[in-house]
Formats: sequence, structure tokens, C-alpha cells
Amino acid sequence: MKRFLSMLLLLVLPLAATAVDMPLTAVNGSKVNLNQYQGSWLVVNYWATWCPPCIVEMPELQSFHDEHVDKGAMVIGINAENISAQRLVTFLDDYFITYPNFIAGPTQQSELGLIPGLPTTFMVSPEGEVVARQVGPITREMIEQFIEKWKPQ
Repeated sequence: MKRFLSMLLLLVLPLAATAVDMPLTAVNGSKVNLNQYQGSWLVVNYWATWCPPCIVEMPELQSFHDEHVDKGAMVIGINAENISAQRLVTFLDDYFITYPNFIAGPTQQSELGLIPGLPTTFMVSPEGEVVARQVGPITREMIEQFIEKWKPQ
């Protein structure tokens, strides 16, 4: 029953017409675009250092990323607060987070969709389309089950 309920938490969204074009600023200041990652499943997680549920889910996201980064899926973190790059780097190091992280600042809307609270996670298909959103914590198992069962609508 628990597994079934965990799958229900991911809200399946209508498919976008084109791949998401979303500029990102890395912690080191370099610029990339989300569409550069097209071809892989992307787990795009909006989070903040002051958010306890965000911190709780980080080991799950790291575990998923470590297991799947060479198998066509990865995690991308987007920090949604006003924080210095140095403080963010220190925080990520303290929690042993190695998946790519970017800085967005406080936001309630992105190119991926509405961000009603933190954490918010978007699933982006290998074709670059936003296909699901989870508001609240997510687990490695939820991500894996979603990808395994995904069929385009």
C-alpha cells in the first residue's frame, strides 16, 4: 500500500510541445542551459538550506543520482534562496552532495512550472519535456518507480 501511495504523489503534467529552454547559473558562476541535458531523465529539485524536508530528501536524491547518472538519469538541484555561493558550497560539502547544483534565488515560478513550496521536484523526460511535479519530499524509490512506469500520455 505504501508503494502505491508514494506513486500517487507525483502529479503527472500534460506534455510540453518542446524541450525546456532554461538558463542555469552554477555555484561557480558558469552558465549552462537545462536543454543541454536532453537525452537523460532529469530530476530537477528546488530546495533551500533552511528547509528541513529538503535536507531530509537530499541523501535520497544523492543515492538516486549516484546509481543512475551513468544509466540515463540524473539529479539537478536548484537552490531557491538568497545565499552566497561560498556558503552554498560549504553546505553541499557538509552534506556530501555531489550532484550538480545551481542558484535561482527565491522564486514561485520557473520555466518548469509553479513552485508552491519547497522542496518541489520536477521530472523532465529524456525528450526534455516536464512530465511530473512533486511538492514535498521525494524518495529514490518514488523516482525509480515513476521512470519505470512512465508512458507518454
